[in-house]
Amino acid sequence: MKRHLGWVFASVISIAGLDGASAADIAARPYTKAPPAPAPVLYDWSGFYIGVNGGGGSSHNCWDLVTDIFASLPGREGCHNATGGTAGGQIGYRWQTASWVFGLEGQGNWADFRGSNTSLLFAPDFNRSRLDAFGLLTGQVGYAWNNVLLYVKGGAAVAGNRFDAFSGTGALLARADETRWGGTVGAGLEFGFAPNWSIGVEYDHLFMGSRNVNLTGPTGAFFETEHIGQDVDIGLVRLNWRFGGFGGLGAPVAARY
Repeated sequence: MKRHLGWVFASVISIAGLDGASAADIAARPYTKAPPAPAPVLYDWSGFYIGVNGGGGSSHNCWDLVTDIFASLPGREGCHNATGGTAGGQIGYRWQTASWVFGLEGQGNWADFRGSNTSLLFAPDFNRSRLDAFGLLTGQVGYAWNNVLLYVKGGAAVAGNRFDAFSGTGALLARADETRWGGTVGAGLEFGFAPNWSIGVEYDHLFMGSRNVNLTGPTGAFFETEHIGQDVDIGLVRLNWRFGGFGGLGAPVAARY
């Protein structure tokens, strides 16, 4: 009986010892720290970019007769809007400081804006204006909310125009081709939708002023001088691609500050 009790007692002590060792082993396991949360990311607008654009616009033109071969009295001939489509491209460079974005850009566009009105002095004769091309050289200032950029722009503008005077039957009386310089202001909203790619919309107003334009007949002889004023409004959709690896979604915040 004593031997039996001793064996039971020894068994209990052995089991208790094993349980204690197991608990000690569990407590001694090393603690693994959770990985840190990934750093927030910001879109970087810095770098050279190139892009394409397309849209439409309207050129407002007002004609005033100065003189002609018939010694007609000067007077107002009226105004019209020349409307149509445009397509072209742009290239520029931007640099970013915190959320502020600055840039320089050159843009060139083909255009087909046409319009006409009956002359108030010589009805049914009519005058027609056509804007064939324009270019912009501008500076930009913008503010970025991560991959959304709102900007304003301003600078120089140049437009290629053709001005025609027709008789009431549609016969060409006189024509002039003109390159006109002026100024421009505009604003745009751009969205970076992938690394190095962005899409946006832009509005530009061109202040092209007014000047005397000499129109010549089909033989090349002088026909008349018109004082023609012009303003242009343009709406565009733009797609840009930025060179190099600057940029894009995924740049850590620390890289910007």
